[in-house]
Amino acid sequence: MTSTDVEVLIVGGGPVGLTARALLERWGVQTLLVERHAKLSPFPRSRLVNVRSMEIYRELGIATEISARAFAPSYGHIRFRDTLCDDDFAAAAMVGINAPVPESPEVGVVTSQDRLEPILLAAADSETRFGAELIDLVEEDDGVVASVVVHGDETRVRARYVLAADGANSTVRSLLGIGMTGPGALAKITTVVFDADLEHGAGAHAGVYFTSHGTFLPLYPEGGWAWVSPTPEDTETADWAALVSRAIGTDTHVDVTRVQHWVMNASIAERFQHNRILLAGDAAHAIPILGGMGMNTGIADVHNLCWKLAGVLRGWAGPSLLETYELERQPVAQQTLRQTVANTQLAIGVQTRRQSGETPPEKIELPWSDRYFAQLGLVLGTCYRSSSILTNEDAPTTSPGSDYLPTAKPGHRLPHQWLTDGRSSLDICGGWFALLAADPGQWQQLPTRSWPLRVEALPQAYADHYGLGPHGALLVRPDGHISARLSDHPADDTTVEHAFATTTCLPATVASSRQLS
Repeated sequence: MTSTDVEVLIVGGGPVGLTARALLERWGVQTLLVERHAKLSPFPRSRLVNVRSMEIYRELGIATEISARAFAPSYGHIRFRDTLCDDDFAAAAMVGINAPVPESPEVGVVTSQDRLEPILLAAADSETRFGAELIDLVEEDDGVVASVVVHGDETRVRARYVLAADGANSTVRSLLGIGMTGPGALAKITTVVFDADLEHGAGAHAGVYFTSHGTFLPLYPEGGWAWVSPTPEDTETADWAALVSRAIGTDTHVDVTRVQHWVMNASIAERFQHNRILLAGDAAHAIPILGGMGMNTGIADVHNLCWKLAGVLRGWAGPSLLETYELERQPVAQQTLRQTVANTQLAIGVQTRRQSGETPPEKIELPWSDRYFAQLGLVLGTCYRSSSILTNEDAPTTSPGSDYLPTAKPGHRLPHQWLTDGRSSLDICGGWFALLAADPGQWQQLPTRSWPLRVEALPQAYADHYGLGPHGALLVRPDGHISARLSDHPADDTTVEHAFATTTCLPATVASSRQLS
């Protein structure tokens, strides 16, 4: 039996696992990704890369390529019709997708997962094994031993940590005996991928067309469609082309190329961590597809986690920093799930009533809460609370409702502002900590320790707007969230050292003994 030693074993080669691989490689962490399927998924699946995920991909240098292969911004709308070829009776813009927003340097995109994954795979060079199925895990004091089967041959992988991004039916979660909480299965769903000439029939552009007979999704800028609907009772004899044609509302010829049955689940793992094994993405939370939050929540998971793994592995963070992952991300998943489930139930209810004729045609019934797709509060307004954040304030997990109110308080994402050199303030963050000050010279003179740190100038107007004053500073974590506000230039380095030690959960006695070379 062969054996491989790595720092982090990533289980699962979907968007979340591939993003984690790229993030960890940027930190110089040795990884191995194993995926049980023989190749990247050919199925479209996830549709939306939201504005926060695009900010993360901006850090990795691939946002421009993702945008180039995606739909035009005009597809950043949702339309509700009785059939695809009918007029809209409700419509909404996807805020942050249909047009730029001043709160971000990026614009989200409508794209298909099978267009996104090859870009993510090419974003890192670390080893990836397809057709490799994890079958067992054994935890040891200093790591984890995984048993992986490749083409019938079993191999062992020894890793310091395991990052499980192996989907809603996670093998890793099952092996650990971690249960799920929440509503559970909401509906049995069928996705039919098909080709048809709908260039004129669909009319105004949209990324999603809800109809009374199912949901239509344009798959690629050059063509292709998917129809998503509750699974009929008799799938063996179902005439999929006829069902799709009925939902289109014309006699358009439909060429069905693929049919997939699946279950829409809504649940969250009871725990996101078990010693040296951490769950992310659908392995940690199954989010219904309405609103496009599932994949994006998983991308934010690994953005939160990977710098912490790097810090622990490189010694500039304490092992307990990993415990803040669940404390910070599980509440976000819970709030996202609540909002998504409520809107899923509302949309399904409207579809059912209009299909049955219960709703008079003259009565306009919205299939979603009126501001659901104005998601910036949920996407950009996330506020973390853990031992890694220096604050005495209690705060909600996200900005209230759908509103996003930029703030430089600890726990929040650093607000985007364009700097004088053309960069976004968010470009200062990434593979290091950032100390942002209107008067950086005073802070640069302080002796620093072993943390990866850049001291950057913050325009005085920016500092004043967020109440820092002429000599204050913000300490920003590598994931772009503010960990501390330093109100004035300290007399010595004690204030900065304390802020770093707290942010990285490194005992002060250890922190003070570490000097940069």
